[in-house]
Amino acid sequence: MDVDDNMTRIILGGHVQLSKYRYFYFSITFLLFILIICSNTVVLYVIYAHESLHKPMYIFVAALLMNALFGSITVYPKLLVDLLSATQTISRPACRLQSFLIYVYACCEFTLLSAMAFDRYVSICRPLQYHSLVRTQTVKLILVLAFCLPSCKVGIGIILSTNAGLCKITCDNYSLVKAGCGDSSVINAYGLFVMVLSIVPHLIFIVFSYTKILIICLRSSRDFRRGALNTCLPHLVIFLNFTIIVMFEVIQNRIPSGIPHIVRLIVSLLYVVIPPLFNPLMYGFKMPEISQRLVALFKQK
Repeated sequence: MDVDDNMTRIILGGHVQLSKYRYFYFSITFLLFILIICSNTVVLYVIYAHESLHKPMYIFVAALLMNALFGSITVYPKLLVDLLSATQTISRPACRLQSFLIYVYACCEFTLLSAMAFDRYVSICRPLQYHSLVRTQTVKLILVLAFCLPSCKVGIGIILSTNAGLCKITCDNYSLVKAGCGDSSVINAYGLFVMVLSIVPHLIFIVFSYTKILIICLRSSRDFRRGALNTCLPHLVIFLNFTIIVMFEVIQNRIPSGIPHIVRLIVSLLYVVIPPLFNPLMYGFKMPEISQRLVALFKQK
């Protein structure tokens, strides 16, 4: 880590074996980035262009896809530059900013998935109250809170770490790793609190919602179950997928282990590789209202 009066340049410890496979890694990463941008943008365009899709369920889908683009743009440009650079460095402010944006992306993802579970719960379990509970103003408020609350929670943690008098800081695998000169128990405790607050309540609510939905489906007709499955399955699969990836990331960062560097790097990047690619595919193919319009769009070409 090179230090001067105004700036600290941080050597990124997560990049390994770049000299031999540099251009191969760059090509694969660039292709993934293009695929993520194109797939999410196409589905977003379909939702935007068709007024019949301007409903809460599809607005939440659009918000989830926009969040995926936000997370990808936070990571991929810097990663692509690093893959072509002889030395992978980043300034301390840039490292903190990138860490802030990545954690906000992850927290927003859980918040939006909970909002989507709420929408499905009300639609299936309380259909007569749907239009009174899920109004346009309610959707707007949820979307604002989905970004503002994670920003505040993560921002406080970043501020605490900034004022902690750190004598060593590294940006390892695109997450902020710190070693303070003094007692860092407050920062660690707050980080654990934010992590639990960002995952556990959403997990409990989504499990509760889908338990209720399952009970209603078991009591209903086959056609009703099929319709509920078409709208709920993509969301449930995406939630499980993202939760498992985040839990792997949390475990590898919190529990010391002898995991090889290259494995740690791959795991650290999974949540900006799999969800941004997987989400538009799930919603594009598994939701008939979107898939039909996607087919019509490509037939026009």
